[in-house]
Amino acid sequence: MSILIKNAEIVTGNKTNDIFVGDVLIEGNRITQMAKSIEGVMVEKIIDASGKTVIPGLIQSHIHLCQTLFRGQADDLELMDWLAKKIWPLEAAHDEDSIYYSALLGLGELIQSGTTSIIDMETVKHTDFAFQAMAESGIRAIAGKVMMDKGEGVPKNLLEKTDQSLIESVDLLEKWNGYDGGRLQYAFSPRFVISCTEKLLTEVRDLSAYYNVKVHTHASENLKEIEIVEQERGMRNIVYLDHIGLANPRLILAHCIWLDDQEKKIIKEKGIKVSHCPGSNLKLASGVASTPEMLENDVFLSIGADGAPCNNNLDMFNEMRLTALIQKPKHGPTSMDAHKVFKMATMGGAQAMGLEDEIGSLEVGKKADLVILDLNDFHTYPSVDVDPISRIVYSATRGNVETSIINGKIIMENKIMKTIDKSIVLKEANSSIKRLLSKISSQTLAM
Repeated sequence: MSILIKNAEIVTGNKTNDIFVGDVLIEGNRITQMAKSIEGVMVEKIIDASGKTVIPGLIQSHIHLCQTLFRGQADDLELMDWLAKKIWPLEAAHDEDSIYYSALLGLGELIQSGTTSIIDMETVKHTDFAFQAMAESGIRAIAGKVMMDKGEGVPKNLLEKTDQSLIESVDLLEKWNGYDGGRLQYAFSPRFVISCTEKLLTEVRDLSAYYNVKVHTHASENLKEIEIVEQERGMRNIVYLDHIGLANPRLILAHCIWLDDQEKKIIKEKGIKVSHCPGSNLKLASGVASTPEMLENDVFLSIGADGAPCNNNLDMFNEMRLTALIQKPKHGPTSMDAHKVFKMATMGGAQAMGLEDEIGSLEVGKKADLVILDLNDFHTYPSVDVDPISRIVYSATRGNVETSIINGKIIMENKIMKTIDKSIVLKEANSSIKRLLSKISSQTLAM
């Protein structure tokens, strides 16, 4: 489809941070022209964006679509209790339908709030159905089934045989990696060191290199987690991952709150990508990551909401605001300014995905992943002589998202979703969580 967006305030997010009022021409899945005025072109659709703001699609680098159904089911717990008492039993109860509708529920929320790309980690089983939901939704994603072949207190349905975990992961990779011209890609997703044998992790290392795909895992989120890793492996998380050869530019680490100097050095020197999840980290009382220091040391830093049960929303505007604000009491008001945060939410996410040449900014030749904001509202005014990026990071909310275009396709227009039937998904979400809770209750009574 060819689309001409007219008369918009265009926040490019490019290297020179250009912002101007003008037009964007989309042909196929790419931006082919950007100028103050584009005339004399034949297009299938014209969008008059007068008074509106166009930004690069927001990119979340750590999401769990499989957990969206668990929103509100695991509040006010610290990480290890949150996992063992609530999340693992719920994940173990998942079936094909519940995974599918959990994913659609999350995808609807993400697209509705301006997120156009994600890095997603599923659960152990039924990941094929999450990929199906992603395919239908139009989202751009890197995703993978979670891998767990060890751990105390892990339900039987989640505890895998090492070889089976690897076989299932490769099968999913060969089916989905590169789907729709590369809109969907695969990442090997060991949950975290505590949940994985060294054999599993070293096999993942080799398979990641062979297929040239990402590895997405958690690290150094919680002090108890680090203590367990040190007891079992004799070294801290990042040091251990480096020791077994997993520390490289393909590695994406969620959280990285509790790092020592050696780990910080490894992350920088090995080009590891770090996903900062402020909402989740605050809610689980895990801590506050040292993002100003990471940026000063040229660490590749991006933002994710994590999962719905530890946030409880997937709204990137909320995460951008938190990313900026939580650092200021300790590091000062300029420590995480709006421009740094906006870059993390766009180009930082693109770098985590390995797609910085394709997405993350609005430039001719890049993929047409963009969002139209209507900032004409009480909470975003006055607009006179205000930095547009500060306005987006500090004042805008998901409610300002009007239209989302991904890969050149209009996925949501005037707040109406084109690819997901909201009424069906909401109905099935309630039905699915009711079924999972009933299953857990029955299993508990039978014990």
